Amino acid sequence: MADALMLNIGIGIGALILLMICAEIAVKRIISLINHFGFSTTFAGLTIFSITTSLPEIFSHLAASFGILSGSLDYKIASSTVLGANIGSDVIQQTLILGIVVILMGGLYFKKEFLKTAYTPMIATTLMCIILGFDGTYSRFDGLILLSTFVIYMIFLYKREKKTKKQRKKQVDANIGYDIIISLLCFALMIISAHFLLSSTEHIVFATGLGGSLIGVITLGIASASPEMFTAISGLKQKATGISLGTLIGSNITNPLVAIGGGALISTYYVPKPLVYWDLPMETISAALLLIYLIKTKGKLGKGGAIYLILLYFVYLTIRIIFFSID
Repeated sequence: MADALMLNIGIGIGALILLMICAEIAVKRIISLINHFGFSTTFAGLTIFSITTSLPEIFSHLAASFGILSGSLDYKIASSTVLGANIGSDVIQQTLILGIVVILMGGLYFKKEFLKTAYTPMIATTLMCIILGFDGTYSRFDGLILLSTFVIYMIFLYKREKKTKKQRKKQVDANIGYDIIISLLCFALMIISAHFLLSSTEHIVFATGLGGSLIGVITLGIASASPEMFTAISGLKQKATGISLGTLIGSNITNPLVAIGGGALISTYYVPKPLVYWDLPMETISAALLLIYLIKTKGKLGKGGAIYLILLYFVYLTIRIIFFSID
């Protein structure tokens, strides 16, 4: 039993590392394409970057959904694991990672327009997940609602970009064909690694008795959020605040709408009670509190606010482990 557990932990770690490496390479290739065609940093962050940095969550959901359909993965455990990873990743980004980024870079400034067009929709997305998942399942119809909402939001952002966009097409050399091929190859490897990751996690859940959603929140959620953190820090270093904020906030819109929506549309999901009783409400409350704080400070988030966000994450995690460890 112990040897099997260690083997599955090793497989899970290896699959997770491969997943993250492939996601990073894919993001770099797509960044090259963005630089070639030229977009505003905020638009790029909310669309291209939010999608590419959410690839670990998206492909984990695809692997789980097809595994559920084929019968190779347990319906409840696979659902709990990927939903926990998805929602846990969002909570981590809104609290711990945002706080770390602010401390490292000395502060962030949220424009009023950004709060309206990105931050408020993020809170609305979380509320949608609570309402749709309150009956204990994400049905195919629920998945269709989530995915449709994402498409509508992308159309809104694109139309808004067209109205405000200046003629600023960058003449940056890029091997478009090469970038696309490498990206597609990485995507394929991500699907394979995500399947092995979910399979090993299922064995760990059986062996330890822990809830799949808790494992998803603690392990997969933290690892899945790392692309957003590195992208945000890189954007700030290059004085592209729009990319940083767009990625952190935009991925919290993409994760539930695309990953959960797409997965639910394929196989439906079982929704553990801890997610709708604690994780999603905590995500909503923490985001709402930060929004109130940003309104009062006129969009400025300094180190004091960053420390508060980091402490809020550990409060969330402590309560999750003590009171909601079993699905």
